[in-house]
Amino acid sequence: MRTLAIITALALPLAACNQNTAVGNDREAKRDSAPTPAPIMGAAQALRNVATASMKPETMSDADIAALGGRKGRCAIKLTEMAFPSFLFEPDGRGAIKLNGKLVVLPNAGKARYEDAGLLVTLRSVGEKGNGGLEAMEMIVVPPRAKDEIGYRGYVQCYQ
Repeated sequence: MRTLAIITALALPLAACNQNTAVGNDREAKRDSAPTPAPIMGAAQALRNVATASMKPETMSDADIAALGGRKGRCAIKLTEMAFPSFLFEPDGRGAIKLNGKLVVLPNAGKARYEDAGLLVTLRSVGEKGNGGLEAMEMIVVPPRAKDEIGYRGYVQCYQ
């Protein structure tokens, strides 16, 4: 009886393994409704009352990407070669990043530079390729009023 109780106690934490709701994780289609896109807004509104130290780019869902106009003619910065985008951009146009549960659209402010209301995202090739053949890229995020920049290394994939 005691052995059964120990086994049960050890197995309980594993019962929650299928509760990971992060974008891209498999879930049962019968339980989850289609995701709704995050609201789209400018940087000033999206980051109002947000501590810059807690800001981290979030993964965009297919619904987020569709709300931004889709992938066609755009490139995506993905933190792994198989991931969903963390930054979606038109090479000579606007870019979008998901922060604080909101899609923040940033106008182009120069070559590989996107900026609005003090939020800056810059992209830089690192001259390497991943195992899947995608070009490695650094994404530097500088939040408004931040003392430090936040750097991420991922991969760029362009869609025609």
